[in-house]
Formats: sequence, C-alpha cells, structure tokens
Amino acid sequence: MDDVTAAIEGHRRELHVHCYRLLGSFDDAEEVLQEALLRAWTHRDAFEPGTNARAWLYRIATNACLDLVRQRSRRPEQVRSFAEVPWLQPYPDRLLDQVAPSADEPEAVVVGRETIELAFVAAMQELPAQQRAVLVMRDAIGWSAAETAAILETSVPAVNSALQRARATLRRTPRPGSGPSRTALSADERDLLDRYVALSERPDTGRMAALVRDDIRVTMPPQPVCYDGWAALAPLIERAAEHGDWRLLPSSANRLPAAACYLRPPGGSTYDAFKIDVLRIEGGLIAEITTFGPELFPAFDLPASLRS
Repeated sequence: MDDVTAAIEGHRRELHVHCYRLLGSFDDAEEVLQEALLRAWTHRDAFEPGTNARAWLYRIATNACLDLVRQRSRRPEQVRSFAEVPWLQPYPDRLLDQVAPSADEPEAVVVGRETIELAFVAAMQELPAQQRAVLVMRDAIGWSAAETAAILETSVPAVNSALQRARATLRRTPRPGSGPSRTALSADERDLLDRYVALSERPDTGRMAALVRDDIRVTMPPQPVCYDGWAALAPLIERAAEHGDWRLLPSSANRLPAAACYLRPPGGSTYDAFKIDVLRIEGGLIAEITTFGPELFPAFDLPASLRS
C-alpha cells in the first residue's frame, strides 16, 4: 500500500468530520469528501514522499468544501435558531467514535463536544468561507497559525486576522454554552433520555413538562418552524397519539442525547422510521429539541422499520 492510499484510509473519517463542520450537512460532507479523495488519488503523483500526508489531504478536502460554500452562496445572516440553517443535519456518535486520534491530538480535541455540538456547527454556517476554515482548523483541530496558513496557502497574518473576525462574529451570535469536551453521554443525560423515550412512547403532557425547561425551543430543519416555550410545545405532545403509536430507540448525535422515533399509523402493522430528535440538556432539563427527518437512519445504523 503506497503512502497516499494509507493516508486516505487512515484519515477518511476525520476528514469527513472536518467537511461536516465546514458544511453543516452530513450528506454534503460525504459527497465533497468522495470528490476530494478522488482528486487526491488522481493527483497522487504530486505528493512528495516524506511530506505530511494528513495536511496534504486536509488541504484538498478544505478546498473542495470552500468551493462548494462559495458556489452555493448559502449563508444565514445570523443564526438565531437551527430553523435558519435548513441544510443542518446531525452526525452519528457511532461514526465519531471511529475517528482515530493522532499522537498529539487526543480524541476529546478531535471530536469532543465543544466543536461538534449542533450549536457550534450551525454557528459555523454564518461565517464566510475562509473564516470558517480558519476557525475550524485553529479552534476545533488545534493547528497553529503557521500550519493553518500552509494548508490554506495564505499568510500567518491573514490567518490571525480571519480568526479574530470569526471569533468576534460568533460572540455576537446567541449560542448556548457547550458542555465539557468529552466523548460520551453522562449518566444523567442517559437517564433523562430514557425518561424522554418512555414518555414519548406513552405521551403524558404533565410528566413531560417536568423534563423540560419552560423556555424550551424546538426546531425542525429543513422546515422553517421554531416553537419557543413549553406552551408552544405542549399541544404537539397532546396531538402525538393522533398520528398512531410510537416507539423510540435511544441514540446519540453530535455528542448529545438523541432518540430515533418510529411511528405505526392507525391500522399499520409496522413502526416505520419517522424522525430523529436531538436533545440539548441544561441544568438537568431538556432545553432544546432539534428534530430531523429519517434520511440518516442508515448512517446511525438504525433499521428502517420495527415489527409490532
């Protein structure tokens, strides 16, 4: 196996996470990464043995991502809620766990909660392409200004300037505080998720109210809807049983608790994939629920249906 092939195989998953941070979409990251790796393989003769293969691949993948960002020109003016980032998708923790940390970058840095949580990924989408790349490389991956400048083929002063502007923009963007840089759910989060699953399968508005904050927010990308507060959410829970019977499987995404939701409509014989709820917890209560469609059930290694 040559150096380029070995590098592609060894860094594929972390490169996919890198593309996801820049693009905010699991599907877009997959498409762009395939194109980038094909580009790397096609131009493998340009790779000089003894150079940093990881940095070489990051340069190719980053450029492919920035090309797509500029081509689509999709950038919210300000991310006040996830509803304003319609292309936002979750990232399965089971795939984050496959990222192999390097000797000088522990796993908690590469895929820790602070830099993979939905709030961070959504906030990235507000930044111009170059600022987005610099912020991810400096604050998420932890590369130096010189290393970042080499990958982006720019100067250290330009990197420092872009980083300063990116951080300033993010400070102006309302964003919930991130939890610690860990790579697994806490016992309290797992317990709250189990209770959420039980009450979603047997809807009980009164008991659910005890699990959530009064100012809970619910968004459903790509739908431009946002429910603010328990008073807005309660009617949705009350009507849940009208759609049929529910079954939920606990999961996790973006280092947050998640639940895969299956629905058996009235008269149906199977529970079919319906949605994925990603929960953000603050102070022991659910502060935010981001609901996604069933498109990524395969990426979560979830079945398309469950038997009754």
